[in-house]
Amino acid sequence: TVERAPAPTLDTRAVWAVAPFTNHTETPLAGGRAQSIASQWIAARLSPRIVLPPAEWLEEGLLEKARSRSEKELLEWAKSQGARYLVTGQVTEWRYKVGVDGEPAVGLAVTVHDVNTGSRLYSAVGGKSGYSREALSAVAQKLLAELLAPLVSAR
Repeated sequence: TVERAPAPTLDTRAVWAVAPFTNHTETPLAGGRAQSIASQWIAARLSPRIVLPPAEWLEEGLLEKARSRSEKELLEWAKSQGARYLVTGQVTEWRYKVGVDGEPAVGLAVTVHDVNTGSRLYSAVGGKSGYSREALSAVAQKLLAELLAPLVSAR
């Protein structure tokens, strides 16, 4: 299931900042994995000009999650990096379902912000499950592509 807002018109020369996704799951590092997939997709289809936050923003242990940053803090960081757009997200599911088949399941929400105004330009949310022999990262990649695809035609 996927729900998306209409895509805005985007500057094709813009620098994009991609923040770590907030991890609302029991799976360690899911937010960093989602951020990595999103930044690679954006670099391949929207702009090779990507900035990523410091590595320590992704640090989390097995029993503690990485510290979430406020929207204001993320926008200030993106502006300091010269970015025009900031991508934030949330991971709501990142696991293999329990059972004989152990299907991969991913739930994500993505928002694109205009760094100059702080406004939200685009948002999408979705969930996807795969087949028992499919990799969790492959399902996440497919879902992120589906969530972000309207941005390609908005350039």
